[in-house]
Amino acid sequence: MSRIGKLPIDMPKGVTVTVNGNEITVKGPKGELKQTFDPAISIEVKENQIVVSRPNDEKENRAKHGLYRALVHNMVVGVSEGYKKTLELVGVGFRAANNGQVLELSLGYTHNIFVKLAPEIKVETKSERNMNPLVMLESCDKQLLGQVCAKLRSFRKPEPYKGKGVKFEGEQIRRKAGKSAGAK
Repeated sequence: MSRIGKLPIDMPKGVTVTVNGNEITVKGPKGELKQTFDPAISIEVKENQIVVSRPNDEKENRAKHGLYRALVHNMVVGVSEGYKKTLELVGVGFRAANNGQVLELSLGYTHNIFVKLAPEIKVETKSERNMNPLVMLESCDKQLLGQVCAKLRSFRKPEPYKGKGVKFEGEQIRRKAGKSAGAK
């Protein structure tokens, strides 16, 4: 059996799970998430646990067993606790500001970048003197949050020579040495 797939998922207080055909809905204090799953995989709610099982040991079913268990677990954690990611803008003149769900980034280009975020994502920006600007993103949907972070990071990836760019808070950038004087 799949090591991940055979683990039951504990439901915290305030979270309700309903399985309707091949769609699972998870509701909690932070929001509501829906996910369709393969009909070969069965998801059952027993007391305060969610159990994911597969019909046989075919390679495809083994792979989906662990996958859907992980997706459902991420949904349960998301609606109960939520997910947070913090992006740091490293570079001279890099700025971030938000106006509602519109995020404005100044990343050294000739123009500012405006990004309209989905309503499921809460955004907050923080700029302090002598500190790099921070963009804090929070959501109950782990997939959506990761996708938005990847999109924001793609505007100016951290480069290895000066370390400038959009990076996750606490991320270590592998640095390279610059040019060295040639000996004649």
